[in-house]
Amino acid sequence: METITRTKIVDVLKSEAYGTTVNVKGWVRTRRGSKQVSFIALNDGSTINNVQIVVDVEKLGEEYLKPITTGACISVNGELVKSQGQGQNVEIQATEIQIYGTADPATYPLQKKGHSLEFLREIAHLRPRTNTFGAVFRIRHNMAIAIHKFFHERGFFYFHTPIITASDCEGAGQMFQVTTMNLYDLKKDENGSIVYEDDFFGKQASLTVSGQLEGELAAMSLGAIYTFGPTFRAENSNTPRHLAEFWMIEPEVAFNEIAENMQLAEDFIKYCIQWALDNCMDDIQFLNNMFDKELIERLQFVLKHNFIRLPYTEGVKILEEAVAKGHKFEFPIFWGADLASEHERYLVEEHFKCPVILTDYPKEIKSFYMKQNEDGKTVRAMDVLFPKIGEIIGGSQREEDYEKLARRASEMGVPEKDIWWYMDTRRFGTAPHSGFGLGFERLLLFVTGMTNIRDVIPFPRTPNNAEF
Repeated sequence: METITRTKIVDVLKSEAYGTTVNVKGWVRTRRGSKQVSFIALNDGSTINNVQIVVDVEKLGEEYLKPITTGACISVNGELVKSQGQGQNVEIQATEIQIYGTADPATYPLQKKGHSLEFLREIAHLRPRTNTFGAVFRIRHNMAIAIHKFFHERGFFYFHTPIITASDCEGAGQMFQVTTMNLYDLKKDENGSIVYEDDFFGKQASLTVSGQLEGELAAMSLGAIYTFGPTFRAENSNTPRHLAEFWMIEPEVAFNEIAENMQLAEDFIKYCIQWALDNCMDDIQFLNNMFDKELIERLQFVLKHNFIRLPYTEGVKILEEAVAKGHKFEFPIFWGADLASEHERYLVEEHFKCPVILTDYPKEIKSFYMKQNEDGKTVRAMDVLFPKIGEIIGGSQREEDYEKLARRASEMGVPEKDIWWYMDTRRFGTAPHSGFGLGFERLLLFVTGMTNIRDVIPFPRTPNNAEF
């Protein structure tokens, strides 16, 4: 086969170099035709669109072409011509085809028919070859690029916080342990508590639930930073919104107070959505057509509206009034309740009909590091609530007062010996600062219109599931 430099299908489809010889490589989506002419739809992952390969059966030989079935991988040399059919500008008239790998139609699971998302999760090693997951993972890449671009353009520094940690940032205790030991062999003290001195780190170590505390340290020297990496929660939550391993984006900014923090969150999320619409339209259009007819409309809707700033106390009043008027919620609503997703979505979808940033939560339901308000009852927390998703961002202004922070940590049972280094930033040149966390997969759910978080990460990690 003559060696010609490969052109990606995304570029071939834009080309107008009719009459030139090109080479494309990819996987066969479908093959149809007659004894004389065969039409192969070829895709290489660079775009959701296939290029049509037109094959003169007699010229290349019927026997030779037989193994070219759905899923096979081939390399094609041919002439780029203006397409006769609808839907694409160009097609390739094949002169040579090399078969790299066949896919037995009896056993290859992705034959040309509809497959349920549940079934595709069972073959997560092959699902990127489907139109749906090709689209989702191209969008995932683009969202990662948008995140780095947004912060870089605003002078933030990308800061790498540790994956293995000895501190529990959320005080939730649901952490995966990291050890080199057989846990049954670990020494115990007289109270039966494990002694970790023989373990690799000489103390209990876990996978991180958040890079926030270390991010705060960086903000108190570099001014404005963001983290973007994997985080781990050992919650036994088998829901369409929870993963045991997911990615988080956590900016932290010195001298920002809660109002600037809310503005940053709104600007950030709008930038990412605009980037998706500008750079992933083919993929978004496909997902809109196949899964969620309102997807594009909803993305544009978020861009068009300013986010409402709403104190928690007022939000609870609105929800209580809704109940009084006969609206049924599964979970009770009262001042002091941690709002459920149904409450958040009511505020966004039915009451305000636009995204809402809820602020000033009761301190009892929030973490120890949040700045306390003058009323002694609430803290400067903020949650950004979105249609269909509920909470997409959680953040706060941090407590910069050493005494208040120490008191709150002690009330919430966070041992000072675990966070002495964090407390030091309040002892040496403390300053107001704020930040938030965005679950990357929650953003992807919104941008792709998918409804299960397991479908926006290549290999989901959930209770009883660590396949692939």
